[in-house]
Amino acid sequence: MEEKEEGTPFFPNHLLKEVIAAYLVIGIVLTTAIIMPFGLHGKADPLSTPEGIKPEWYFLWMYQLLKYFPQKVGPISGKFAGIITCGIIMAIVMVWPFIDRNPERNPKKRAFVVSLGIIGIIFVGLFTLLGHISESEMKIFGKAYKFDIKGLPHHE
Repeated sequence: MEEKEEGTPFFPNHLLKEVIAAYLVIGIVLTTAIIMPFGLHGKADPLSTPEGIKPEWYFLWMYQLLKYFPQKVGPISGKFAGIITCGIIMAIVMVWPFIDRNPERNPKKRAFVVSLGIIGIIFVGLFTLLGHISESEMKIFGKAYKFDIKGLPHHE
């Protein structure tokens, strides 16, 4: 005679927990939007482009990476090589779960993959930070610095 495995059913027990969590997150986001609304900027001027225009934060690391490619990379332009490089990086990130079929869940036994992920997070974080501070001016410890297009500081 077969013994049935005891457990909790997905519906309604687990699904109810997920719906409650989703409503809590939506409530927090809506409350934050009501308490701290995002103000409107001045009217747009179609005849002038603002200096130092940058993409949103989630594309900022790719935008900054493009600045480090030279004008020409062999027979192709540097911008095209940078776009291809960013596309390859994103393709690897998207297909990695299908490539890495190791059933091991313990991070200590998967040192290569974990270190690769940490290096990727540091890479994206560093280039996002460089993209944020590039083409800007800041005062650090009372001294004025101007950051160039690559994010390197120059004392004024």
